[in-house]
Amino acid sequence: MLLGVNDLSKSFGHLTVLDELTFDVKKGELKAIIGPNGAGKTTLFNVITGRFPPDKGTIEFQGRNITGSQPYVLSRMGLARSFQINNFFARLTVLDNINLAIQSRLKHPAAIWRNSFDSTLVKDKAAEILESVGLVQLRHEMAQNLSYGDQRKLEIALALGTEPSLLMLDEPTSGMSRYESASMIELVRKLSQQVTLVLIEHDIDFVMAVSHSVLVIHYGQKIAEGTPDEIARNEEVQRVYLGGL
Repeated sequence: MLLGVNDLSKSFGHLTVLDELTFDVKKGELKAIIGPNGAGKTTLFNVITGRFPPDKGTIEFQGRNITGSQPYVLSRMGLARSFQINNFFARLTVLDNINLAIQSRLKHPAAIWRNSFDSTLVKDKAAEILESVGLVQLRHEMAQNLSYGDQRKLEIALALGTEPSLLMLDEPTSGMSRYESASMIELVRKLSQQVTLVLIEHDIDFVMAVSHSVLVIHYGQKIAEGTPDEIARNEEVQRVYLGGL
């Protein structure tokens, strides 16, 4: 088990957003988390990645209790995430954005960044990531000039630059055109062969096509978990979310 979530609960005032939620993620797995709007999916990501402390429950990552750990600590442990809203340096090039992410994992990250960028280690890693996400031809483009779909790829590239063992993607196809979504699906398939993935996604066709397992939550509670085929046949899931898929 790479990630274990046990009896996790989180409330904001009188509103319970996560309610004793339990699940785990195995190494090499691609797990999708789905549910209606307001089900608690993004809050779950925020609690796991240290942006919010849980009210109850524990989180284990690589055999260690990480409950309440700060995001930068979790990042250095190998837990990375993307956001619904793109998060990068808009006025730097694609390559420089990726170089900065890689530099954050060097033994001396405070060194003069240009010199660090010239190192063979950084160059080789950046080239590998650019190839992986399909941004080689755009490496010298300013991030702010990229299409929305390519900006989403850049954010994933930044996460890969931190060398994660678990990558959490929050709605990777959100706001994309059909063509961009198809490209992202192929990227996620490719990434799943390199790193363990957990993703939140509303595109059910995407979820069913790429996932090894699916967790369905509703009002912060788990209502089903299983393979895509099992989830598609689950009557309770169809009633509250899939609408008879």
